[in-house]
Amino acid sequence: MVDLESEVPPLPPRYRFRDLLLGDQGWQNDDRVQVEFYMNENTFKERLKLFFIKNQRSSLRIRLFNFSLKLLSCLLYIIRVLLENPSQGNEWSHIFWVNRSLPLWGLQVSVALISLFETILLGYLSYKGNIWEQILRIPFILEIINAVPFIISIFWPSLRNLFVPVFLNCWLAKHALENMINDLHRAIQRTQSAMFNQVLILISTLLCLIFTCICGIQHLERIGKKLNLFDSLYFCIVTFSTVGFGDVTPETWSSKLFVVAMICVALVVLPIQFEQLAYLWMERQKSGGNYSRHRAQTEKHVVLCVSSLKIDLLMDFLNEFYAHPRLQDYYVVILCPTEMDVQVRRVLQIPMWSQRVIYLQGSALKDQDLLRAKMDDAEACFILSSRCEVDRTSSDHQTILRAWAVKDFAPNCPLYVQILKPENKFHIKFADHVVCEEEFKYAMLALNCICPATSTLITLLVHTSRGQEGQQSPEQWQKMYGRCSGNEVYHIVLEESTFFAEYEGKSFTYASFHAHKKFGVCLIGVRREDNKNILLNPGPRCIMNATDTCFYINITKEENSAFKNQDQQKKSNVSRSFYHGPSRLPVHSIIASMGTVAIDLQDTSCRSTSGPTLSLPTEGSKEIRRPSIAPVLEVADTSSIQTCDLLSDQSEDETTPDEEISSNLEYAKGYPPYSPYIGSSPTFCHLLHEKVPFCCLRLDKSCQHNYYEDAKAYGFKNKLIIVAAETAGNGLYNFIVPLRAYYRPKKELNPIVLLLDNPLDDLLRCGVTFAANMVVVDKESTMSAEEDYMADAKTIVNVQTLFRLFSSLSIITELTHPANMRFMQFRAKDCYSLALSKLEKKEREKGSNLAFMFRLPFAAGRVFSISMLDTLLYQSFVKDYMISITRLLLGLDTTPGSGFLCSMKITEDDLWIRTYARLYQKLCSSTGDVPIGIYRTESQKLTTSESREIASQSQISISVEEWEDTKDCKEQGHHRSNHRNSTSSDQSDHPLLRRKSMQWARRLSRKGPKHSGKTAEKITQQRLNLYRRSERQELAELVNNRMKHLGLSTAGYDEMNDHQSTLSYILINPSPDTRLELNDVVYLIRPDPLAYLPNSEPSRKNSICNTTGQDSREETQL
Repeated sequence: MVDLESEVPPLPPRYRFRDLLLGDQGWQNDDRVQVEFYMNENTFKERLKLFFIKNQRSSLRIRLFNFSLKLLSCLLYIIRVLLENPSQGNEWSHIFWVNRSLPLWGLQVSVALISLFETILLGYLSYKGNIWEQILRIPFILEIINAVPFIISIFWPSLRNLFVPVFLNCWLAKHALENMINDLHRAIQRTQSAMFNQVLILISTLLCLIFTCICGIQHLERIGKKLNLFDSLYFCIVTFSTVGFGDVTPETWSSKLFVVAMICVALVVLPIQFEQLAYLWMERQKSGGNYSRHRAQTEKHVVLCVSSLKIDLLMDFLNEFYAHPRLQDYYVVILCPTEMDVQVRRVLQIPMWSQRVIYLQGSALKDQDLLRAKMDDAEACFILSSRCEVDRTSSDHQTILRAWAVKDFAPNCPLYVQILKPENKFHIKFADHVVCEEEFKYAMLALNCICPATSTLITLLVHTSRGQEGQQSPEQWQKMYGRCSGNEVYHIVLEESTFFAEYEGKSFTYASFHAHKKFGVCLIGVRREDNKNILLNPGPRCIMNATDTCFYINITKEENSAFKNQDQQKKSNVSRSFYHGPSRLPVHSIIASMGTVAIDLQDTSCRSTSGPTLSLPTEGSKEIRRPSIAPVLEVADTSSIQTCDLLSDQSEDETTPDEEISSNLEYAKGYPPYSPYIGSSPTFCHLLHEKVPFCCLRLDKSCQHNYYEDAKAYGFKNKLIIVAAETAGNGLYNFIVPLRAYYRPKKELNPIVLLLDNPLDDLLRCGVTFAANMVVVDKESTMSAEEDYMADAKTIVNVQTLFRLFSSLSIITELTHPANMRFMQFRAKDCYSLALSKLEKKEREKGSNLAFMFRLPFAAGRVFSISMLDTLLYQSFVKDYMISITRLLLGLDTTPGSGFLCSMKITEDDLWIRTYARLYQKLCSSTGDVPIGIYRTESQKLTTSESREIASQSQISISVEEWEDTKDCKEQGHHRSNHRNSTSSDQSDHPLLRRKSMQWARRLSRKGPKHSGKTAEKITQQRLNLYRRSERQELAELVNNRMKHLGLSTAGYDEMNDHQSTLSYILINPSPDTRLELNDVVYLIRPDPLAYLPNSEPSRKNSICNTTGQDSREETQL
């Protein structure tokens, strides 16, 4: 035991308790060596250098003291001149000797001693081995000239009155000022602009020249005119300004020579200074200068960060940002790394923008540039991506770095970020508002397939407009369309509102209907005070509270509206309040539409969601009294409300038990098991029970599981939706999910075909002839075009080719530039399109933000530009809820209890409702749906010249082969000729022309070659017929031949009709007296069907696991 203890070494001294108390005295005996660093700075010279040169604050004090000494010496010289009596005579001794009093001499000697000592000391400290470099410097030579004579006069009293050119110290003062400014910048850690430094140098140089000339002329004229300082100043100003009055002139040759020398110096020095100043001015014009700190603290401003600024982007931002009245006093600071474009510079010179927009050339990754823009004092920062680049991922990476840099520099500045790829969105989750381009693009393309023109609806809602567009047009549809385009989404607290305050404690549908009936506003959603989520149409069971925030659609917000009380007039004449003009209705219809008389209650059974219709009352009730609509209840009656059971699909159309069982076995409802990218919103949708093998996803190639090689062989029950894209990116997830959402009935699920390349053969194989919609996504490979507007060239030409080949195909596409929408479905000789082009130019001249809205493809929802949604990000600065509402409408986000966007078509059985107000009441009282607009299609009126052109193109041509057909083959020839003539619907419009043409064709086909001498005549007739064959017939023949070559049936293509003579447009929140027309599509916000389930969350989870139809019906029973 003792041996073990003896083997344990003792603790080091620093760990013993005694040493902790008494101190460690044994460290001197250790082998450690103490090392001292920076010993070279402990020398006397290094300490002096640290004080006089290296240390910023002490060096600044030394520079300031030196500058004061030089100014003091110049001041003493002026005092000496003023105190001196002018001597008589013209002797040269007056040039070399002056009268200097003893006190003045003492002060000048003291200043000279201190200045010389400081100069020698600084020269010694800055000595680097070359003594002549220090001696031959101009400041050192001037210091010797001005200081040494005074020091010599101390030891030689007779030299006390020797003239010394002390006024040259002004140049030393200028040199000290430049050094002092540099030290000042280093000391206070603020960098002034180079323009400020250059202006300061120029002013000081000019003052030194003038002061030197004044003092030199005055001294040399001591033997001449005896000029005083004021006369010398007058002479210098007149001379340097090139005026030259001649009343004061130098007399002696020495003064004249001095003037010549000073003029030469001025001609050399001043142009150099002005050139540097002009260069810096031009550079500042390019870089934009700085946004002053004083303005940033007293005025409000926002910062726009972009990688390249184009005129379209700038004007969209400025027009949308300054469209709001409360933003008129804001400044916009643009931070862009590239030089200002010529067009941008021209726009920013307009007085309306030059006073409010400041352009700064710089990078958001540099703190200096962020400081120039005063980012820490900004109200918001908008960071936009460059969508005109081929590599959009690289563009997103730049945007992410800019967002990180801004957040690091100004953590409290709100960020509004635009991102392109959805997989990059999670990097900027910290931003206050984010708009992902591909998410919105694919979601709008998807909804356009099931709710026509959803893209146009969203675009009009997020644009600021007064609804004045098209009001001067002679076309009635343009007036209605333009007036309704002024509707936007606004918000207000219920208890503060005149629109909705009276509906406190009543159901949401009751408030929505009566607010629309009384004020013409459309209440679409609410937000509870204790919940941040917005609920679109929460349904009739939602009771309005005083603290609820109401979201409504109207021409203007309530705060800008005036209300006129006309209670007596309403009581006496109700019809004049709401129904006037050509749409006036009988009194009994008006009373029924208001819900005051409800004779026939609606059918409360579950209505089919696959084809929503508004059923008429029974035949027996028709014989007794006319149809009427039930009133909207203030508080929902739970016994009478029956919502459609979308989860169990009991409401879907008449299905046999076998079909229902097979359908339930094929699909299940749940959340997608895999997410394509981080940050995607989970959506409850239709799923397959088993994952399909990858080999089965190829539609044009057979595999071991199936032998189909074209879409026709699959036998799809619903029409196809074809997506033509360049690559299958993650954004397609947002296209598929809205089309497979749980609230879409199973029988309405359209097959989706992804076409990565679109030659004619692949188009025909994927079933383009019987497709419901063809979606063409913008091609990223053309983004690198030298001309920006050519980025859409490939997409436009491809769509135009599809439009010419398949004229009745519903083609939906997206472009980069809104200005290129005029090339969609382009017709060079279409007079109506030319008239719309003129209307667009007029609206643009009036300053409209929606000048492109009257283009027929955009109005019909066939084309849109994602750049139009940039305004959504801009509007979020004032309306922070706009992004959330848009995402809910597009199905990108799903909030429990929030409704969804859908549509219904007005059929002949629904025309008994007659007006939009009665439709509103019918929907609110029956299903709880809230209508927000109408999609209307009208026949386009053709001019006489267009009708003749169509008639001339519809002539039927017969080829030589058809002439020689036998009697048995005449039927086939007749069918082919009919197919080639199916260019448009003008055959039914001109039956006489068609009948005459067919008779002529039959008569011509019966003729045979009777004589061999008539061969030339036949060839001539054949050429004539080929010449007269229309372009549409040639295209039809081309498609038919390709389909026959591929072994495809031409039946679907032969039945296609041309719908070019129709136009479609949207009416957002139309007036209550708007009459309904046949085939109108009504946009609805339907309540969430899961909101009425007692245990919605468990049912959502269980419905994924249970696959039989019986289980799903038990879980979702209402």
